[in-house]
Amino acid sequence: MQPDSNQSGLRTWQWVVTAIVVIVLIIIGIMVFGKKSATAPEAPGQTAANEASNTPGVNSIVMSDQYPGNVVYISSVQLANAGWVEIHKDNAGKPGDIIGSAWVEAGVNPVKITVSSPIIDGGTYYAMLHSDSGDKKFDATADLPLKDSNSNIIMRVFRGSVSAGQNTKG
Repeated sequence: MQPDSNQSGLRTWQWVVTAIVVIVLIIIGIMVFGKKSATAPEAPGQTAANEASNTPGVNSIVMSDQYPGNVVYISSVQLANAGWVEIHKDNAGKPGDIIGSAWVEAGVNPVKITVSSPIIDGGTYYAMLHSDSGDKKFDATADLPLKDSNSNIIMRVFRGSVSAGQNTKG
């Protein structure tokens, strides 16, 4: 009878350990996947998928690093209301001077922007969404950056990179 008692105790112990492991995995899953914001921003004040608080609907930018030159290709700009995409140079880790601009209709659109200062290999740049005051003319004081529900400006950091390839479009 002793061997059956040990075998029964071992099976009970296996079930207890299995139950504990399952509970721990469930808790970890809830902690990791239960958060509303599962992706971390690429830089302070930036979000990857963006929902604007100052316009209904979703506003976002999808793009990749860019081949050096005078053209920036953005794969997709989604705007709830027509507005602007501005390309900024880097200024000590923050958006600096505007070097390119494009009017974008509401909806999902690919965008091509010719910039006044070339994208250089290794340079850091920012593509930022802006509202429009209604005149379809960009004015940095009136056409303010769009923000997400956390009050972060909706933008994408990208870099100039020869490895992006000349045919890479956003």
